[in-house]
Amino acid sequence: MALGYRGVPYREGGSDPAGFDCSGFMQYVFRQIGTVLPREVRDQFRTGAEIDRGDIEAGDLVFFETIGRGASHVGLAIGGGEFVHAPSTRGVVRVERFTSTYWARRYVGARRLK
Repeated sequence: MALGYRGVPYREGGSDPAGFDCSGFMQYVFRQIGTVLPREVRDQFRTGAEIDRGDIEAGDLVFFETIGRGASHVGLAIGGGEFVHAPSTRGVVRVERFTSTYWARRYVGARRLK
């Protein structure tokens, strides 16, 4: 379902299909399947069960350190080392590899919601 939003523009503070920021996108996607998720990345990072990088599956939240220390960006794993997210750079919801050099260096953890 999250993949259906590819191309939606990035919007700071956005949490609907008119525009998303990363945590707003995750909150919106999970709300569509009846799961309540906090609004802020740091709170989402404390939600669910911590999982090892090697155990990431489609549907898990993946977190990255992009601004300062600690989790500041979140995306949704879709399998095959890829995730969908709403990045501020290049400004649209898109799929990338969390195993790429850029994201792998910034990876801080993953969570599985029950």
